[in-house]
Amino acid sequence: MSKEFILSTSRNNKLRISAFGLKNLETSPCLIFVHGFKGFKDWGFGPYLGKFFADKGFFVVTFNFSHNGVGESRTEFDELDKFAENTFSLEISELTELIDAYKNGFFGKTKNQKIGLVGHSRGGAISLLTASQKKDVDALAVWSSVAKLDRYSERQKENWKKKGVFEVLNQRTKQVMRLNLSLLEDIEKNGDTTLNIKRAVADLKRPLLLVHGEQDLAVPIVEGEQLFNWSDKTLTEFQKIPAAGHTFDIKHPFEGSNPKFDKVINLTIDFFNKHFN
Repeated sequence: MSKEFILSTSRNNKLRISAFGLKNLETSPCLIFVHGFKGFKDWGFGPYLGKFFADKGFFVVTFNFSHNGVGESRTEFDELDKFAENTFSLEISELTELIDAYKNGFFGKTKNQKIGLVGHSRGGAISLLTASQKKDVDALAVWSSVAKLDRYSERQKENWKKKGVFEVLNQRTKQVMRLNLSLLEDIEKNGDTTLNIKRAVADLKRPLLLVHGEQDLAVPIVEGEQLFNWSDKTLTEFQKIPAAGHTFDIKHPFEGSNPKFDKVINLTIDFFNKHFN
């Protein structure tokens, strides 16, 4: 069972949240799942992992960033205007506010305030960047994580600036999703500072699990290897999943788990149990 919450941020944006394992809230660590680009908390494996980790004794939070494009429908991109205005810095600030809300009793009283982040794809990078600023995060597991936020060629950036928008086709829904200049400006302004993933990983000094599919076409495994190269090897594990793609063969709508994703979530739970016990 999960319970729905809405957190209003300091910028008056809404974070839609699902909380799993409320019976574990007071005594157990919290795991926060951070979705990626074109992701949302109710996509594919989201509800499944929430229940899985809760059944293993954790308090689990899944949530939607306010500008991820998914609104009241929960499963459709019905807020494309907000999607267009999203930035990496906005997501970092919202994850930071969610962590603070948990620590300050938003979900209820808690004695064990250990926090783990589980980030997928771009959500992995947002988790790493947030943790580099937020010492409340005790350990991180990132799946299929990007190692760079600037994923655009010079020609693409030039056209982006001319048109004022960059268009992305959602292969699943066939929607053309626009990104305004705000995202590019965020990269150009903060790429060497608050959005510097290399520096964030190198300075992390906390347990880190990297999981990557060997056949990931969306985020090639070389990016996982890059993250590992930057990391403190005494605190980092790198697990490669053979013959697995970006979502470890999980689809939306969810059709059930599979041996590859089972391996991912079991590696993840073992990692957190090791570092939280």
